[in-house]
Amino acid sequence: MNPDATPRARTAAPGSAATWQAFLQDAARMVDVSVPLVTRGRLTRVSGLVMEATGLALPVGHTCEIIQDGLAIAEAEVVGFAGERLFLMPTQEVHGLRPGAVVAPAATPASPLRFGARNHPWRRAEDRSRRLPVGESLLGRVLDASGRPLDGCGPLEVTGTRPISARAINPIDREPIRARLDVGVRSINALLAVGRGQRMGLFAGSGVGKSVLLGMMARYTAADVIVVGLIGERGREVKEFIEEILGEEGLGRAVVVAAPADASPLLRMQGAAYATSIAEHFRDEGRQVLLIMDSLTRYAMAAREIALAVGEPPATKGYPPSVFARLPQLVERAGNGRSGGGSITAFYTVLTEGDDQQDPIADSARAILDGHIVLSRSLAEQGHYPAIDIEASISRVASAICSADDLTRARHFKQLYSRYQRSRDLISVGAYVSGSDPLLDEAIRQRPALDAFLQQEQREGASLASSTAALAALFPAPASASYSSHGQV
Repeated sequence: MNPDATPRARTAAPGSAATWQAFLQDAARMVDVSVPLVTRGRLTRVSGLVMEATGLALPVGHTCEIIQDGLAIAEAEVVGFAGERLFLMPTQEVHGLRPGAVVAPAATPASPLRFGARNHPWRRAEDRSRRLPVGESLLGRVLDASGRPLDGCGPLEVTGTRPISARAINPIDREPIRARLDVGVRSINALLAVGRGQRMGLFAGSGVGKSVLLGMMARYTAADVIVVGLIGERGREVKEFIEEILGEEGLGRAVVVAAPADASPLLRMQGAAYATSIAEHFRDEGRQVLLIMDSLTRYAMAAREIALAVGEPPATKGYPPSVFARLPQLVERAGNGRSGGGSITAFYTVLTEGDDQQDPIADSARAILDGHIVLSRSLAEQGHYPAIDIEASISRVASAICSADDLTRARHFKQLYSRYQRSRDLISVGAYVSGSDPLLDEAIRQRPALDAFLQQEQREGASLASSTAALAALFPAPASASYSSHGQV
């Protein structure tokens, strides 16, 4: 916390004059930031996704209730303003609303004063944002974007809450990525070296095995807690992912936050923020967390809907500039925590329209993530699963977490695979003469072994140790590299 905004720690004995003085000073700070009178406004306009209200002066992000005939019939959030008009976005359907409905601000989260303890006035916007449940009771549960159970397993035993917006960690305080993470997928473990605390993108079109690969990582990754955010997916896919892909084995140590496609754009964005907040809670407890966000593209689309609805002009392919500012704000919350703490290793899926890797969201995500895994439609059509395009995939922290021998073997594997792919047409028509290219000759000999190495059954886990051992078995002595080292594989 900012030292200027944080009351000093209590060092005096309970009941002493100094303790009482500190307590009264905290109470005075709370009074300074309190709102003594509750004002209400009126609804004046509803157009598309946006409602307009007058008579209120509320900050962006504040939650409101829409009251009609004495009943609260909708919840909304302030997403902008123009002069004395507030722009509100509802979180649910607003059928039946009439002009003049009452708009009442929801109560600002408050913490009761505790004698002899630190009492924070929550001056910052992040601290005063909406707070949702976190804690051990969430493990094994499926929640919506507002923290309500969807699994029919009874109410949550809420032991704590946390704001869905978080203060950014000082980059100097972050623990560097130094350890490899076992994700249970042989090709990723051996060739793409994921580090604990790394943020990776999973770039794929529709129908190429993205959800299956996510399920494999959720079941086999060496993590204490798994947080899954299903953002903007079809409702049918939510149940299928939980029951058929994640399974009981994965769900037992996981928390699933679902904001399907029929949820309002506000809830879809809130669902992504809530999943990240849950992951931050467990990281701050010193846990190793795997965060799976499916998908970052749907989050960006929800942000686009809101921005266009309040009048922000479109820029790149219909996306307003604010969308590209929101992406790093969400992604930067993942990663390693402060030195000695836990970590969040995050995988964000990015949907590529028509397998176009230059889509603006894909291009922006590629720039802010620590690496990317590309799924190939041509491989999927050949029945090659997981359909990872090793040539197009990269990990930017490999040089910091891999041994020199592992790096050399991984690069030699990719070199052989790439050389064969480029010469596939010549080989298939019999135009290649053996002996013309020694590297291609080796690639042809090793081709069956390379394909077998890259493929893996959905219910088959491959540990980090077995993956690196299998790669070493392919190349017993590290091949001498005829290429320069760039620290990436």
